[in-house]
Amino acid sequence: MKNKDIAKKILDLVKEDNITYLTHCATRLRLNVKDENSIDLNKLSQIEGVITAQFKNGQLQVVIGAKVEGVFDELMNMVNLSDDTIVEKSTKKKNIVSNVVETIAGCFSPVIPVLIGCGMVKSVLSILTTFNMITTTSGEYQILSMIGDLLFYFFPFFLAVSAAKKFKTNEFLALALAGALMYPTIQNGAIHAAETGITSLRFLGLPALFVNYKSTIIPIIITVWMMSYVYRYVNKLIPDTFKVLFVPMIVLFIMVPLELIVIGPFGTYIGKGVAAFVTWLYGINGVLGAFLFGTFRPLLIILGMHYAITPINTQLIAEYGYSVISPANLTGNLAQAGACLAVFVLLKNKERKSGAFTSGLTAVFGITEPAMFGFNLKYKKPMICAMLAGGIGAAYMNYFGGGATAVILPGILALPTYIADHYIHVIIAVIISITGAFIATLILGIYEESDLVDSVQNQNGQEEICSPVQGTIIELSQVNDDTFSKGLLGQGFAVIPEDGHYYAPFNGRVKMIFPTKHAIGLVSDTGAEVLIHIGLDTVGLNGQYFESHVSVDQEIKVGDLLITVDIESVKKLGYDMTTPVIVTNSNQYQNIEFNQNNNRFMLVVES
Repeated sequence: MKNKDIAKKILDLVKEDNITYLTHCATRLRLNVKDENSIDLNKLSQIEGVITAQFKNGQLQVVIGAKVEGVFDELMNMVNLSDDTIVEKSTKKKNIVSNVVETIAGCFSPVIPVLIGCGMVKSVLSILTTFNMITTTSGEYQILSMIGDLLFYFFPFFLAVSAAKKFKTNEFLALALAGALMYPTIQNGAIHAAETGITSLRFLGLPALFVNYKSTIIPIIITVWMMSYVYRYVNKLIPDTFKVLFVPMIVLFIMVPLELIVIGPFGTYIGKGVAAFVTWLYGINGVLGAFLFGTFRPLLIILGMHYAITPINTQLIAEYGYSVISPANLTGNLAQAGACLAVFVLLKNKERKSGAFTSGLTAVFGITEPAMFGFNLKYKKPMICAMLAGGIGAAYMNYFGGGATAVILPGILALPTYIADHYIHVIIAVIISITGAFIATLILGIYEESDLVDSVQNQNGQEEICSPVQGTIIELSQVNDDTFSKGLLGQGFAVIPEDGHYYAPFNGRVKMIFPTKHAIGLVSDTGAEVLIHIGLDTVGLNGQYFESHVSVDQEIKVGDLLITVDIESVKKLGYDMTTPVIVTNSNQYQNIEFNQNNNRFMLVVES
């Protein structure tokens, strides 16, 4: 039965004028009604798609399972509740900065292996050319340079795919939008703008700036995000018969001019203002300017505005023989390396540990994207440490007359091009940047995997699902909630937690996080769908005391930190923190049973 039909049947039985409160949690609709006696629980339970209906704590609960959000949306379209009726869907929004950071990190996660690979090739190439092992005119150099630049040059294409998956929209239309940014007319126009004096195309009287988008990040992510809404609206508007013909055409008609006229050039406009501000700041107080630019330069990189500073460096070197702004590039990059190497030390997962080391190493040679986007930004604290250490290092070098005599890749091999009153100050600035970020990251730490679990075993068709939290494992039948204890949502187990750290019980991805963070849905690499419901009726806390450390569609490894909860505060409010762990697609498995392995209770799913 369709969600709309389920919602209509529920509303027919409950009656719109009987509802005083309406919300939903991860598995059930929750309604407060004026007249409980008018509700026929048996008839509600018999609706196809409804698992059961019950009154609990004075609230009508209609248990639906995974389709609950879809049914809720349809129900909301049908009711016209009065102003004094409380309606809740999403009760607590994330901090906007956290949302932006998690979105960018989520878009980068799928491309990290390629990012690291290309970064390593660029590092090797830098070493080979520095020590004159190959010449820049040789075929070997050209091929290696091409390999190293593959991702960096075509960044918008890679990010278009991952962003489309992140925002759940059409991947091929996203690629088409990346193609518009990278189209030769735009790229060649940007390259030759200084010679020709032509800086834009005109479309309906509006300027589409010639911008070099080859290594940009934000324009394509914002474009795909906006396209996800445009695509959904247009797809809903056009009849099914004509969707193939008109939906892609209309979306492209809207989005390509929008990205070329508004979204893409936005960073360029802001970048010019930032460049003017940086120049003014260095003129007023060089040390302060170096600190601020060194600190916030990573944000300019994320926004694609750092290219606006390059012409200033070039002009300063041409006029004075050195640039006082360039040292911030060096200290900033090396600080990213130091923070990422600290992440390498802190990580326990072997695969990610290896990636962090490689990314930190490439950052030492000046290629910071793998470190910055793959690890430092993801774990947040290392990014902050790197920014501050880079700013302090830049300020120190500027105080002692630091500068750069050439515009080259700012890494460890570029040290001979940097100058100061005494060269020792260049070395000290480098040490401040690397060790400062490294030590600060070690002190602040990162959220990573649990000591509870070491690995997921998949042998002979079996998958072990570990307990997501430290505590006492009990059978579902002991849970004080019929929806779980009777196995209405599927088989599984429950945990009475000892602390508030909830970890991934297997390798897979995040399928769903309820807005109040009290429930999270996961899918293992082998297809097991698991719901972790933290506490009973904790949806009523509206997210208070809960903090999520992952995002929807994020890949997870066993032991990755998912959610933290202040369980003592929750318990003081009278909530039962028993945590059901449900295999929601239990019917797809031949056998689900409890086993004890190495003194750890696990759920063994046998396909």
